[in-house]
Parts: sequence; structure tokens; C-alpha cells
Amino acid sequence: QVQLVESGGGSVQAGGSLRLSCAASRYTFSRNCMGWFRQAPGKEREGIASIYTGAGSTYYADSVKGRFTISQDNAKNTMYLQMNGLKPEDTAMYYCAAGDRCSGRGLAPYGHNYWGQGTQVTVSS
Repeated sequence: QVQLVESGGGSVQAGGSLRLSCAASRYTFSRNCMGWFRQAPGKEREGIASIYTGAGSTYYADSVKGRFTISQDNAKNTMYLQMNGLKPEDTAMYYCAAGDRCSGRGLAPYGHNYWGQGTQVTVSS
């Protein structure tokens, strides 16, 4: 069964923190790679963090590097995104995704077959 469910979004002030969670089915969590993507109104979907589930390798977009941390809890089949130092430009709908044929260090949407429904993050100045 394919399942990805995001949670943890909300509204924060600039400089604040949030932790997003992505609960996955065992099948989905065993895909080659998982990642976090975001999409702001009028903009393309952007890959911001990825993790290759086997090796644990992680990659980040320059826009979030040093502020966001992706991690996984294998016992809970859950992926996280710790977001610190949030900025107004981080405002977007955040999605988790999984796939087996990921490209661009897992930051390209292509190759991610499975997507969650998204959770909104709003950062005010």
C-alpha cells in the first residue's frame, strides 16, 4: 500500500523553527530515495532535501543548506525535515515524495512516483 502523510506545517515568524514529518507505509519507505519538495504560488515545485534510504546520503538545495535537516527513523517508517531559521521566502506547500529512479541527487521531482498531500508552511516577517 502506498501512503505518504505529511504533518507539522503551520505559521511561524521569521527566524522560527518547524519540524515536518512524513509518515510512510513500509512499502513506500523502502523506496530508493525520499525527499522534501515545496511549491509556492506561481512557482515551480522545488526539491529542497533528499535522502537515499539505503546509504543515508543526504542532499540539500542551496536555498536551505545549513538551515534545514532531513532525517529518517527506520523503526517508525517516518522521514523528517527540521527547519530552522525560517524566512518569509520559505512560505510554500511542502510535500514529501519517494521513488526508485531519482535524479539530480534526489532533488528533481522526476523519478518520485509517490507523493503526499502536502502541508502548508507560512513564515511571516
